[in-house]
Amino acid sequence: MTNVENLVSLSEYAAIHGIPTDTAKSARRQGRFKTAIKIGRNWCVDKNEILSDNRVKTGEYRNWRKKEE
Repeated sequence: MTNVENLVSLSEYAAIHGIPTDTAKSARRQGRFKTAIKIGRNWCVDKNEILSDNRVKTGEYRNWRKKEE
């Protein structure tokens, strides 16, 4: 469980990590924050959490449109 002292709002998280506020809000809607908690009407996350990137970076889908010969 996350310590209450480390929780910050999404706008504060965005300012700390240098990302747009809309990006943080979108990431919350997509479920990319593991520590997202709703307190009242505001969403809070752990200020030390790293924003997960769900892109495939292994090259697994490289040239997937090309037909095998």
